[in-house]
Amino acid sequence: MKLDNVIAVRKNKKIYRDGNKCIKVFDENYSKSDVLNEALNHARVEETGLNIPKIHEVTTIDGKWAIVLEYIEGKTLAQLMEENPEKKTEYLELLVDLQLNVHSKRSVLLNKLKDKMNRKISEANLDATTRYDLHTRLEGMPKHTKLCHGDFNPSNIIIKEDGSAYILDWSHATQGNASADAARTYLLFWLDGDVEGAREYLNIFCKKSDTAMQYVQKWMSIVAASQSVKGNEKERELLLSWVDVVEFE
Repeated sequence: MKLDNVIAVRKNKKIYRDGNKCIKVFDENYSKSDVLNEALNHARVEETGLNIPKIHEVTTIDGKWAIVLEYIEGKTLAQLMEENPEKKTEYLELLVDLQLNVHSKRSVLLNKLKDKMNRKISEANLDATTRYDLHTRLEGMPKHTKLCHGDFNPSNIIIKEDGSAYILDWSHATQGNASADAARTYLLFWLDGDVEGAREYLNIFCKKSDTAMQYVQKWMSIVAASQSVKGNEKERELLLSWVDVVEFE
């Protein structure tokens, strides 16, 4: 495999293209169990029949773990939104349609979203009283088993020339409540500075899924707290500012 064509750089990893293969190479100190868990998540989601890149192999390259995937030629939905701002609503509708298709699937061997969130809240930089309140709120939310992406945003959607859409990056996949997944997408728009896009996305999601907006909003503080343990300091501060939010406009 040739590693001379870098197509993306992410925290703790670089992504290369070699012909029809996409090679995700992790840093030397990246956890072996996290790499293998990401590959296992991806393989389990493949079995649902969703349009996602196929895994070719998990290997090591110069002492670094790597996942080799099918390369999908096309543009991300984020690129299309930037190039065609007048079509943003149309693209947001497509984003929600794809997400609802994800939520229609089941993968019973994936980790449970609630378990992951409880663990993350315990690790969050919050006082014991706030953590207790968040754990209690989470425990009171309905238990579902829908496939959740965990990082569903326009950058993780590739649109091919023929119009078909492929969903990337299943490292955070779990089974759980679809509204928690929607709350995460809302916060991703918000963290990216696109507050209007976040609001429009949420309106479309609630309309298409026939979900009360207040129900998704109840997940916001829980999701924000669970996500605050990772990311940069600015993101942590923004996410933690949501933790005390129960209702908002």
